[in-house]
Amino acid sequence: MSALDKMWLSFYAMGFMAISMGLIYLSRHKLSNRLLKFIFALIAYALLIFSFFAMVYIVFSGPTGVSR
Repeated sequence: MSALDKMWLSFYAMGFMAISMGLIYLSRHKLSNRLLKFIFALIAYALLIFSFFAMVYIVFSGPTGVSR
């Protein structure tokens, strides 16, 4: 994976973390329907888990620059 692709993946992961934060807030404090609460929380946790694995991949794959 190129450095540019890793940059975009990290941006997506950070965006998914922000979206999951908002969905968890909605599901815990603003929604009263139990089915909607469950769906929003499920989507939020799925995005959070994807973000976690994306960041772990980015951190442990190492630098991509070539030193000469």
